[in-house]
Amino acid sequence: MYKLYIANKNYSSWSLRPWILMTELQIPFEEKLTPFSENMNWANFRNFSPSGKVPCLQDYDVTVWDSLAITEYLAENHENVWPTNARARAWARCAAAEMHSGFDALRAVCGMNIGLRIKLYEISAALTKDLDRINELWSEGINLFGGPFLGGKEFGAIDAFYAPVVFRILTYNLALNSKANTYYNHMLSLQGMIQWQKMALREAWRDLGHEEEVAQFGKVLADHRLA
Repeated sequence: MYKLYIANKNYSSWSLRPWILMTELQIPFEEKLTPFSENMNWANFRNFSPSGKVPCLQDYDVTVWDSLAITEYLAENHENVWPTNARARAWARCAAAEMHSGFDALRAVCGMNIGLRIKLYEISAALTKDLDRINELWSEGINLFGGPFLGGKEFGAIDAFYAPVVFRILTYNLALNSKANTYYNHMLSLQGMIQWQKMALREAWRDLGHEEEVAQFGKVLADHRLA
């Protein structure tokens, strides 16, 4: 059975990608969670991940690190990771790669912290550009391939790559157009997303770096996590 190494569900957007992909596609795996710890992340994560980062997938003697590499490894062994339609598959791979390497303002300003509700102090031009692109991509995927998911009728890797954005929108109450908002609500209704959110709220760990990061850019209106 696969072993998937992840960090805190409340914070780790990268960990969410393969976890939700495998969960929604019903690919069996054993979850291995190592919490973030101040100044020890790299050393702790190096116990299982060559890069010292999460996520990391182990398949017997094969180790696959990085969420995009994990996705492609799974696609070699399981159906429906990417759309079967060639056009949808090409679009989904491009959009996933764009998410993997881009959206710097969104990452910097809107760090994932599922349990909090935050009002940003300001929405910069760079963040507005990223949000406009999210709206454009989500609307385009639905228009081109019919929805309810970005690549068509079935959940796949492209949806897994944008799942952390869904939680960021929830935390920061970011604006979406009507089509993107429909997709957002559909994603939040998935059992895997509900399960991840519930477990995130139950985590007792707090990582100072992640907490300070979100407080730098906005006012915390509510904290729904376990006290």
